Amino acid sequence: MDKMIALSAFAALSQANRLDAFRLLIKAGSDGMAAGEISDALGVKQNTMSASLSVLHQAGLVRNSREGRSIRYFVDMQGLRGLLGFLMEDCCGGNPDLCRPILDDIACC
Repeated sequence: MDKMIALSAFAALSQANRLDAFRLLIKAGSDGMAAGEISDALGVKQNTMSASLSVLHQAGLVRNSREGRSIRYFVDMQGLRGLLGFLMEDCCGGNPDLCRPILDDIACC
């Protein structure tokens, strides 16, 4: 992941509703959640949540799938791995074995 893409992802996560929605989708796992479910769970108006989910989608952090009249959202694991990899790529002063426990914990999920 290059720096500009990482900055876009960080900007998307820098607002409370978007961060809460992203974390909720991480918890939802492969089942994802419908936009209305996310809105209800977080107590956010649907139009506000729709805009927030659009920002997360444009940043490559979530993906979506239309289901009839609703849209189901999922964490984009490739985008999440890319962002975590960007943060960790130069870790531990060139000694990646020191970071292995952290990377293993991230990889297990």
